[in-house]
Amino acid sequence: MSIKYISLILLGSLYLSPHSYSQETNPVHPAGENDSIQNPMDQLGVVDDAFQENFFEALKQKGIENHELALIALNKAEAAATTPENKAVVYFEMAKNYTALKVYDKAEENYKKVLADLGDRLDVLEHLYDLYYQQKDYDKAIPLVRKLIPYDEDYKEDLANLLTRAKQYDLALEQLDELDGIWGESDIRNALRAQIYRATGNTEGAIENLEQKIDNNPKNEKEHLSLIFLYSEQGNTEKAFEAAKNLLKTNPKSQLVHLALYKFYLDSGNTSEALKSMKIVFASDQIDTESKYRVLGDFIQFVNLNPQYEADLEAAATLFSEENGTKVYEKLGDYFSAKSNKEQALHFYEKGVAQSIDNYKLLKNTLLFQVEFEKYSEAATLSSKGLEIFPAQPLIYLLNGVANNGLENSEKAIESLETGQDFILDDPQMQLDFYIQLNIAYTNKGDIKRAKTYSEKAAQLKLAN
Repeated sequence: MSIKYISLILLGSLYLSPHSYSQETNPVHPAGENDSIQNPMDQLGVVDDAFQENFFEALKQKGIENHELALIALNKAEAAATTPENKAVVYFEMAKNYTALKVYDKAEENYKKVLADLGDRLDVLEHLYDLYYQQKDYDKAIPLVRKLIPYDEDYKEDLANLLTRAKQYDLALEQLDELDGIWGESDIRNALRAQIYRATGNTEGAIENLEQKIDNNPKNEKEHLSLIFLYSEQGNTEKAFEAAKNLLKTNPKSQLVHLALYKFYLDSGNTSEALKSMKIVFASDQIDTESKYRVLGDFIQFVNLNPQYEADLEAAATLFSEENGTKVYEKLGDYFSAKSNKEQALHFYEKGVAQSIDNYKLLKNTLLFQVEFEKYSEAATLSSKGLEIFPAQPLIYLLNGVANNGLENSEKAIESLETGQDFILDDPQMQLDFYIQLNIAYTNKGDIKRAKTYSEKAAQLKLAN
């Protein structure tokens, strides 16, 4: 909402003193002097002590958000008011306090009292408009915003938005066309127009509109992309593909078009062209990361059905990984892990964790596979670094112990395993794994007595479960 409070005047606080009256006007209406908005406090003259005392008390209470107390003081000020202008100022403040309390019917009633006494004041109209907008009462807001447009043409944007929300779609489209004619196109208005077409199911109208815009400006990449999207939404793949190729013809350097082209090529079996488009997507600095991940996900699904392209998947992902390596490699690792290709999974997990060790899931998966493949030296080093970042994760201590047992570094294994036990919370299986590894560590050390102790603890835990 683009409400612009051009002349928000704190009614009363600067004008209640009998020594500071002002006869200056505050012109905001472009029509001329006769239409200028005057501050009603300019006309108050001298006010009595009861009015002034209670009015200032109300301002003070409103300032500290004691709106109920502010309203009590305003009721007293209203009783002491002697002129319509005094009462109008009180009603205005009452409306603002009622709005803060979400007593919207009372707020509306008091704003209308001000307008009845003083005419269409800009600041009051704006507050009332804001009130209607908060309540989503668009039918009341529409005639009000029409009154505000002569003061500021930016309200024409508000009118288009309100007409859309009120489902007066034909009038909203007329308003959008008028604004495009005056100010040229904008992304916000284009999005609003697309929203109207979706709401009305008028896809044909949306397509005609976009085609007309493309005819007027063939170089406008966004309109081409919107047209591709609309055709795709309709399920008209052939037209969408044609629109994408048309964009590439008018703008051969377009990178965004490949977000559509790669999918068309994949679906049509043109793998070589699909790979070219995907490489452009991954290398592009114009395409957002989320879209790149979506493309990567599609490519992973494709390779899952066509494993002969796994090398191409890695090559394409490498382009993307220069900027977002950790997540890319993690996704690839998850993909190969799900296919039970653990060696390839570990390959990508290690690439990812080398760039960012503070991803716990990635760290855990890497260590589990390193231990499984008996890469104990790598696992011992990585888990030691991991414990510096995750000092309360028992699994990392356990895997560090396993790795050091594999290397026959009994002292390091015992130190890690005994420390890690303190962080186990109600996990019998993990406790059992710790006992087993401690038994191995003490056995390797030659401490048969301690080894037996942990062997017995492991046996008891197995029996208990």
